[in-house]
Amino acid sequence: MSAPSSPETDRQDLPAESDGFVRGLSQAIGGPLGDHAVRPGARPGRFWNAQRIILALTCLMLAFSWVQKSPCQDGDWQKNIQYTRFCYTDVLALYYAEGLNEGKVPYKDHPVEYPVVTGYFMGALGLPVHALGQKYPEINQGKWFYNANALVLSVLAVATVAMILALRRRRPWDAAIFALSPILLVTATVNWDFLAIALAIFGLYAWARRWPVLAGILLGLGGAAKLWPLFILGPLVVLALRSKRLPPALLTAASAVVTVVAVNLPIALMYRDSWLRFFHLNDERAIDWGTFWYIGRYLDTKWNTGAVGDQGPFQWLSDHIPVLNNLTYGLTILACAAIGVLCLLAPRRPRLAQVAFLVVAVFLIFSKVWSQQYVLWLLPLIVLARPRWGAIIAWTVAEIGYFTAFYAELLGAGTKPVIPEGTFVLASSLRLITVAVLCGLVIREIWRPELDPVRRTYADDPDGGVFDGAPDAGWVSSLRQRLWLEPRPSEPVSLPEHAPPPPPSTPAPVG
Repeated sequence: MSAPSSPETDRQDLPAESDGFVRGLSQAIGGPLGDHAVRPGARPGRFWNAQRIILALTCLMLAFSWVQKSPCQDGDWQKNIQYTRFCYTDVLALYYAEGLNEGKVPYKDHPVEYPVVTGYFMGALGLPVHALGQKYPEINQGKWFYNANALVLSVLAVATVAMILALRRRRPWDAAIFALSPILLVTATVNWDFLAIALAIFGLYAWARRWPVLAGILLGLGGAAKLWPLFILGPLVVLALRSKRLPPALLTAASAVVTVVAVNLPIALMYRDSWLRFFHLNDERAIDWGTFWYIGRYLDTKWNTGAVGDQGPFQWLSDHIPVLNNLTYGLTILACAAIGVLCLLAPRRPRLAQVAFLVVAVFLIFSKVWSQQYVLWLLPLIVLARPRWGAIIAWTVAEIGYFTAFYAELLGAGTKPVIPEGTFVLASSLRLITVAVLCGLVIREIWRPELDPVRRTYADDPDGGVFDGAPDAGWVSSLRQRLWLEPRPSEPVSLPEHAPPPPPSTPAPVG
């Protein structure tokens, strides 16, 4: 095995040298580069360096994604074409469902089921398209709206890759995991998730550059588009406690809170009922397809456990949504508390991306809703947290398997089933299991930091900002010693002031 790159050099990491899975695949083309080979980007004036190659691959994958969704662009969804061609997109469906095709202003004229930044975004593109359609009735407004959204979301996806490259200057090929992912191909424009994803990754970059206020503003905007970017604030505060860098983290958290309030307040004051629609919908939603709770309910029905009266526990929960809500919140909080304990007791302070991935992943694992496009939330975070191709490819296969089964389930809803229900539950279980395995692998590398591939290239945490290179607070070592997680320092034995010297030891016999 090749020696890892020294953290003290600027030499780029090459996956064929550092990643066992890629090294094995490289044998098909002659193995890793030799010591005397010209490495990518090493030749002066070379245009196609690693960064430009990855950005080009991202654009190519997004172009393929546009082609994959093209059968649905005209909105003529006859004979369930949106399911048989796997091209369904909320972007087009909600142009009509949210009244944008009639010129309705989000929240003012129609309650929107999304947080306000997403609603603003929908209106910013939808209302001009409607006005254009009024002027030129011959155009297909839905198609224009989808293509405008696809263009902007694709730009945000490319910007996300650019930020990953900026965070991993010595490991540019990590971003290829994102650029080449089939997940990007099939879900990039299913919904407006790239709006929140880009803002969250921009926020991580601002934190890495030690701009705490800007980081908070970006994370706040992301949280006002989709809730999950705000979850990154928790890891920031916990890692700040461990590294004695609490003021910048609190400044970021305060900036995020002020931003969320600032963008929500006008809508909350002027159109309170419309603003509350998002919260009411989340409270009232039943168990969604493919979630942990859906799998449990299927097993209840299959095995007829009868644990609560004549119902199984999951079936009972599906009939008592307020209890289910509290249980999902409680399990998520307990899991996040366990992650916090891990952060404080690990032999070395975890990297920010590792903890952020764990927090978002456990939220999805215990959530009652896990829409098909939510997988995009995890993709950039796992690239930053654990850039190992093998496990990510296994997870991707499970996600694509679920994607296929999900569309078969949609196609069979209300008609003759396309696949057995057990097949869909199996696909859902494999997705859940592979996400849990990724969490386990990240936890393993937190507890054994010598296995962390990023720390083989960087001395500490390239995303850490003020955490990078910071020593632990003194109480961390004391706490670990009390819990016997590290050896106590040996204390010298002091003799009384006039104590006689110890007797000489008897020499051992020879022979």
